[in-house]
Amino acid sequence: MNFLQAEWRKLAIINYEIDPEILEKYIPEGTELDFYHGKCYVSLVGFMFLNTRLLGFSIPFYRNFEEVNLRFYVKKKEKNIWKRGVVFIREIVPKYALSFVANSFYKENYKTMPMNSQIEVSGDELNVKYAWKDKSWHSIQITAEKSTLPMENDSEFEFITEHYYGFTKRENKTSEYEVCHPKWDHYPVKEYHLDIDFKGLYGKDFGFLNGQTPISVMLAEGSEIEVKTKKYIM
Repeated sequence: MNFLQAEWRKLAIINYEIDPEILEKYIPEGTELDFYHGKCYVSLVGFMFLNTRLLGFSIPFYRNFEEVNLRFYVKKKEKNIWKRGVVFIREIVPKYALSFVANSFYKENYKTMPMNSQIEVSGDELNVKYAWKDKSWHSIQITAEKSTLPMENDSEFEFITEHYYGFTKRENKTSEYEVCHPKWDHYPVKEYHLDIDFKGLYGKDFGFLNGQTPISVMLAEGSEIEVKTKKYIM
């Protein structure tokens, strides 16, 4: 059953290498960290939620909105097949009702903050900006070429975007849900600017990111997506 249908568009993805030991306490039972060429990643992702439908219904004033999340990558073996997924440290959205539904039904860690976005084409460039306000404003801004490129096999972009499950840790319980979407194209990134207080937003475990240069910056086009109803696995 589909819990949610929507489009995820213009995904700005900021990737950092992280010491796996920092993430140990956040790993849901039954899963383990997933690595790309021996490196452990944490990603800050900003994107647009468009044409959102909950249980098949479109809710006025909640169809289109921004989201920014901090996540890392895990995998779970089931019947000799690896399920690759993500774990969210925190997800930020602009409306309280969105946080309430996600926290109540999916036991995620959503927070409500004022947000805005700008997506503009200027000449042969695409400019994307996501901003959100805690005690002060934070932002991700990317300038990219306006034409997309297809995903390459075994690329870093494939690793980051081809995790099709969400795993949630709540005390000793682990829940799982599937996110379905096709492979995404990406825009070649020309430059980026970040204004983010990681320690203030995500706690002291992630404060080191304030002084760390991203290992990579990506801009994905995205697609229509479907989120399946969750189930408990542990």
